[in-house]
Amino acid sequence: MTSTTDTSSRPDISILRAPLLDTDAVAVALGVTPRHIRRLVAERRIPFLKVGRFVRFDPAALNVWLDDLRVEPERSTARDYVSWRVG
Repeated sequence: MTSTTDTSSRPDISILRAPLLDTDAVAVALGVTPRHIRRLVAERRIPFLKVGRFVRFDPAALNVWLDDLRVEPERSTARDYVSWRVG
């Protein structure tokens, strides 16, 4: 007798990527206080999810958000430095 697996009765867990983070975990990861994270949520300055009454954060969305906040340094030349020091 061969065993067949019926995949139609299994729930699709492909939507579950990485575990969602809570406020405290995001605060630790960013090196800020949980109060600061709550303020960012209240001001809608950080991507978050509402799961019932809980606020959760998708790590992938946070990575994109952090990349968008990145400030690239300006490339200065030695000539710029010399003219700044002299002039």
